[in-house]
Amino acid sequence: MENVIIIGSGPAGLTAAIYTARANLNPMVFEGYQYGGQLMTTTEIENFPGFEEGIQGPDLMSGMREQAKRFQARLVQKDVESVNLSQLPFQVVVDGETYETKTLIIATGANAKMLGLPSEKRLIGRGVSTCATCDGFFYREKEIAMVGGGDSAMEEAIFLTKFASKVSIIHRRDQLRASKIMQERALKNPKIAFVWNSVVEDVLGAEKVEGVRLRNVKTNEVSALRCDGFFLAIGHAPNTALFEGQLELDEQKYIITKPKSTATSVPGVFAAGDVQDSKYRQAITAAGTGCMAALETERYLEAQE
Repeated sequence: MENVIIIGSGPAGLTAAIYTARANLNPMVFEGYQYGGQLMTTTEIENFPGFEEGIQGPDLMSGMREQAKRFQARLVQKDVESVNLSQLPFQVVVDGETYETKTLIIATGANAKMLGLPSEKRLIGRGVSTCATCDGFFYREKEIAMVGGGDSAMEEAIFLTKFASKVSIIHRRDQLRASKIMQERALKNPKIAFVWNSVVEDVLGAEKVEGVRLRNVKTNEVSALRCDGFFLAIGHAPNTALFEGQLELDEQKYIITKPKSTATSVPGVFAAGDVQDSKYRQAITAAGTGCMAALETERYLEAQE
């Protein structure tokens, strides 16, 4: 019987592991076959406090992992196959083996939606980005192409104009999904241009992004757009398939947590990081909620005893 099982090994999961381990709860962490979450595909992180010169994403996650191990957190590089939250103890199935636990911290994160192009995958962190607030700073006086048409895309494009000399928004239709106010702000911004009725067919560049190849969906005309960075703002997909029908999720399938808490709709189950946060999606906020989940888990177990 485990005191706590943590699913996920990004900043939220590993922070929860550090705190629960230091509280002598002897946590078991199922990291997944690829530990470290989204930061494993991020190159330079300049906005995580404490690293004056910045730090590489994989280095930050490796440091967090070693810190969790130092306090005897048990890290298991395997994927969770299923969970049963309908009874106590909760059951977590990994590699056909069932583990029982008094509490569960879910930190399975979210994945940015991408177009599915091989070149996009190859150039992630080398000009392809899914996070304007993380990477905008690197594009001072440079030109950026962006795909998206919703509120968050307009918000990110406007943010990028603080740095970039030009932001070209590529949209497959001739009108945006974004709210009227966000559309107006983007359309009025002199640094933002729109490429309507177009889709990205390829990201150009060998070692770094040098442009994108576009196809007009009405005329089938193919053209190239030169840019130094290519940003995707077509949404995120939280990793919550394991919990559908067992936990309360919102319309976008993010786990709903109680206000000022990481508690979910099932007592003893807590959620931290991007799996419950569609708004901020930063390493530092994920780590913060990982800490919250650990402290709430500790208090919950004390109350049960």
